[in-house]
Amino acid sequence: MLGTAEAVSHGAITIINAMATGRGAALGIELQTRATVTVSNRPGVFIARNLSDPGENTDLAKVTAQGVFERFRANKRFGAIIETHSNIPVAVGLKSSSAASNAVALASLHALGRKASDLEALRLGVRASLKAGVTITGAFDDACACYFGGVIITDNVKRRILKRFRPRGDFRVLIHVPKMKRYTRDVDADSFRPIRPFIKAAHHRAIKGDYWNAMTLNGLMYSIALGYDTIATTMALESGAVAAGLTGKGPAVAAIVPDSKKDNVRAVWRRIKGQVIETSFNFRKATAQWLPP
Repeated sequence: MLGTAEAVSHGAITIINAMATGRGAALGIELQTRATVTVSNRPGVFIARNLSDPGENTDLAKVTAQGVFERFRANKRFGAIIETHSNIPVAVGLKSSSAASNAVALASLHALGRKASDLEALRLGVRASLKAGVTITGAFDDACACYFGGVIITDNVKRRILKRFRPRGDFRVLIHVPKMKRYTRDVDADSFRPIRPFIKAAHHRAIKGDYWNAMTLNGLMYSIALGYDTIATTMALESGAVAAGLTGKGPAVAAIVPDSKKDNVRAVWRRIKGQVIETSFNFRKATAQWLPP
């Protein structure tokens, strides 16, 4: 049965950025992307609209839907109209691409009336992200955290989940988002060579369960490699955050803050330019549903 389906995938923040070593880790957060896919009778024609940010490139949505249709040999008989809506800022390190590819892949599967395992759906999105050029490593860690929630530690090269954790405690996630954007295509992977030993050590810590300290170490190292100052990170740590650091390739900085300290972090971040987003951990899996005609 063909028709229209809607899917939701949440966002994430970085614990370990996999760009330096091919191994990463991320934490799901409550920001989200919603995708609607409608099957059309125009074979091979895929039209995408970003309803929340019309100026952004829509190639990822089109490539993701097309990949799902090709997987089930439906692209020679059908096309699709894809619409996405998100409260995840784009190109700041909050996994907007992974959330979008997850949501579009899931919605495409449901719109076609096809079934796939969680990992197969997720990998369809990862392949599309690589093809669209929005990731260097495939961002398997980001995609998993967006899809499953919680802390997920991965081998991005082998596309394997190595460990999962469900953080406990009365924490909030605060994110400082500068006005600038930074796209993956603008990142020079060679700049990460000097920090590889430190990122390997951080990944080892994360696997052992010390993911908050791993997050801070990772963020500081990537800030150095990418040329960011660390003022937002140090401010958050000095104000009570248990972890803070650059998320993804930045420029956003995420902090894990006890609820009793969140106002302290907000207060110091007001001294530097940028938006502050407050959210929480996400533990819900990505979902999809049929929409009535």
